[in-house]
Amino acid sequence: MNSSNGPAVLEDLSPLIAATAQWLTSAYPAAGGALDSALCEMQARQAVTVAAWLRYPTPMDAALVGMSGPGGSARLDWITGAEGDDPDAYAWRTWVDEVVASWAACLLTDPELADRAVAALAEGGHAVGAPIEFRRLLAPDEQDRRAAALLRHPDLLASVSALHRTQLLDRLHPGRSLAA
Repeated sequence: MNSSNGPAVLEDLSPLIAATAQWLTSAYPAAGGALDSALCEMQARQAVTVAAWLRYPTPMDAALVGMSGPGGSARLDWITGAEGDDPDAYAWRTWVDEVVASWAACLLTDPELADRAVAALAEGGHAVGAPIEFRRLLAPDEQDRRAAALLRHPDLLASVSALHRTQLLDRLHPGRSLAA
């Protein structure tokens, strides 16, 4: 992929990335004030960006999901107990991608898997020509960890990460079965 394709993919996936990150931070919010909320959102957005780029690696993939829509948050809401929300009040939820949310949950709770996923992006060319780093995902400091304590808690995210973890492992290591 050449450098002109990287930013276009990000642009095409931006509604999906924004909605899925918002869903994660709504389901697993920061405990502190505005700074903690911003740090939590940055970590969610970085994890969702990596997951979305892995799930939709080409401009064609991004265009197809842009036309068909990612599916919405209904199942995720049900799993996390948020199914009572009025769906009309949250139109952004239609742009949540369940697989991307699940993969992002895996990345947020498994540092080794996050390292492998970002390395796979580098090999695939998504980051070519774009100054993108995923420090808050890969090397969170103490303030980042405190801000996203719920978002990075493996037990709390287990039901979401388990949904599509096998697909993520297959994507990172095609043809090789890895234990979850």
